[in-house]
Amino acid sequence: MNGSRSSVAKLTEDIQSGLGSVNVQVVICPPAVFIADVANVLHNDTASDSLEVIERAAQAVQQTVQVQIGAQNICEYESGAYTGEISGGMLGEFSCRYVIIGHSERRQNYHESDGQIANKFIAARKAGLQPVVCVGETAAEYKRGETRQVVQGQLDAIIDRVGVEALASAVIAYEPIWAIGTGEVATAEVAQQVLLEVRSQLGVFGAQTQLIYGGSVTTENAEQLFKQRDINGALVGGASLDADQFVGICKIADLN
Repeated sequence: MNGSRSSVAKLTEDIQSGLGSVNVQVVICPPAVFIADVANVLHNDTASDSLEVIERAAQAVQQTVQVQIGAQNICEYESGAYTGEISGGMLGEFSCRYVIIGHSERRQNYHESDGQIANKFIAARKAGLQPVVCVGETAAEYKRGETRQVVQGQLDAIIDRVGVEALASAVIAYEPIWAIGTGEVATAEVAQQVLLEVRSQLGVFGAQTQLIYGGSVTTENAEQLFKQRDINGALVGGASLDADQFVGICKIADLN
């Protein structure tokens, strides 16, 4: 929850221009109220917010836009008496193609359960959005050696509802809670081991699953992370508020 309309537009412009010919998949997930502004920057669309304009923007994303748009959260319900919530259908009208599911801050601060997160996964898929499913353990769980048990349990809650093949078609982000916003980062070897176990949990469907790491990723540690066989990208937090840092991470990903 950062930024203003002007700062978000400027950040998006700087990221887009800085990427140049970098050959990586990039998704920007702004606060919901800024999604339309980000879409306008990415699609050079400065017209009104009519339905026709929104539809044109959505079509543009499907065609050639390098940087795609995601949301930070989604409601598990399609519509109804859920004041303050935003449905997958609403997000889709504003060019969203991805949505983060089960971010650690949602789990911790808003007490989202594994069951609720599974429902959000279902809602995202139904709305045609690609879920980015976040999993990870607390510092206490890490110290007790419960990382594997916790991560597998979080994924099993979704698998039990939709099956392993559906989960494997999503993006899965390992974000150890103890490494988010703390300046700490799981070693590349630890992150690799966890994501290797995730890929194994997905069985034959896991070979092509995009597995990414999140947790204080910067230009200083990105190279070691991206060199790992089972780390296909990063869920970038604080560093994404700095265009140079974010673009630098993207460039490192392109080289690895």
